[in-house]
Amino acid sequence: MTERIKISELPDFDPAEYLRDEGDVAAYLTAILEENDPALLAAALGDVARARGMTEIAKTSGLSREALYKSLRPNAHPRFETVAKVCSALGVKLVALPMHT
Repeated sequence: MTERIKISELPDFDPAEYLRDEGDVAAYLTAILEENDPALLAAALGDVARARGMTEIAKTSGLSREALYKSLRPNAHPRFETVAKVCSALGVKLVALPMHT
């Protein structure tokens, strides 16, 4: 018989702890973009911003820290302009590829 694990006993998972370099960030955001979920993208950008330092990303993007936290929280729906500013501050760009290659 296997031992049951309670969800409440599992440690919290923070993707920001695993985003060590640009390759990690690019792979993470590419996987998120494939889900076609704007709220998930906002949360993922928030993960990357936290990994890089929210204060620095806010300064570089021209957004206040409060606006950044609000725009990049889970289930947020930031404007494209905000996403573009954050991506630029993070040093990444969104790329369109053909679906059928």
